[in-house]
Amino acid sequence: MKAAIINKAGELPVYGDFPEPQSDDKHVVVTVKAAAVSQLAKSRAAGTHYSASMQYPFITGIDGAGYLLSGEPVYFLAFNSPWGSMAEKTQISVSSIVPLPATLDLVTAAAIANPGMSSWTALTRRAQLRKGETVLINGATGTSGNLAVRIARHLGAGKIIATGRNREALEKLREVGADITLTLDALQEDLPALMNEGIDVVLDYLWGPSALSIMTAAVAGGEKTVRFVQIGSLSGQEIALPSKLLRSSGLTLMGSGLGSVSNEELIASISELLQAAATSDFSIPFCTRPLSEVSDAWQEDDSRCRTVFTL
Repeated sequence: MKAAIINKAGELPVYGDFPEPQSDDKHVVVTVKAAAVSQLAKSRAAGTHYSASMQYPFITGIDGAGYLLSGEPVYFLAFNSPWGSMAEKTQISVSSIVPLPATLDLVTAAAIANPGMSSWTALTRRAQLRKGETVLINGATGTSGNLAVRIARHLGAGKIIATGRNREALEKLREVGADITLTLDALQEDLPALMNEGIDVVLDYLWGPSALSIMTAAVAGGEKTVRFVQIGSLSGQEIALPSKLLRSSGLTLMGSGLGSVSNEELIASISELLQAAATSDFSIPFCTRPLSEVSDAWQEDDSRCRTVFTL
C-alpha cells in the first residue's frame, strides 16, 4: 500500500510502499480517507517531541478519519509506531477509535480534531471551566487558538480575551466570540487592569515572554485563583520563572497535552468535541492535498491554514 514514510531521523516523509497492516485482538484496520498535518505530527516525525519513540521506517501522522471494515466512519489516534495515519490503511488500537456523527464530513473531522482537542481537553479536563468564567487565550491567531475562542464560547465562557501578534487577525476573532483583543506588546500595560476585573482561566499556546507577562499580572491581581494551562510553546521552550509567582498568589500552573490526561479521557474529550462539531460552527481554514504530494506539502504547511492529506 502507499504511505508517507519517514526512513531516518530528521528526514522528510516520502511517498512510497509500505506493508499492509493486519488486525488482531486489540487492533483494527482503518481505511484512511483524510489525515492532517499538525505541529504535533511534525515534531513526532522529527523525533523532537517529548512523546516521540519511533522505530524506523515508520508511517508519519498522528490522527485521521476513515472507515472500519464494517463501513462505519471513525476518527482515530495513531500513536502505535510504525502505524501512523498517513497511509491508505493503518492499524489502530481499539481504544483509540471515535465513531463520527453521520453529519460530520470526514475531511472536516480530520482538520479540526487535533487543534480542537487542545482547547477542549484543556478547558474541560484540566481547567474545568465553569459557565460564566473569563478565559484568556494567549496566541489566539493561529488555527488552534482561533478554534479555542469558539470552543470556549460553546462551553459557556462569560468573557473571552484573545492575544496575539497580528492586529488584523485579532480583530477577526471578535467575529467568532472574542470580547477583548490585545497585541502581545500591550500585555504588560493592559493586563493588570484586566486581571483586577477577573480572569479565571488562561490557555497558553505560546510560552515565552508573553506567558511570563500574564503570570506576573496574575500575581499583581492578588489572591484570586488563576488557572494557567500551558498547551504550546511557539514562542520558546523555556522561561525564567521566579518562585514568588507561585508562592505569593493564587496562580495555579498546569499543562495540557499527551500524558497530562489519561488516554481514556483524551478519547472521551475528542468524542465530545466531534459530537459538538456536528451542530456548531468549528470550521477552520484548510486545504486538501493528495498524499502523493506529502514531501512538498509537509514543508509548505501554514499554521493558519491546515493541510489535510486525502486518499
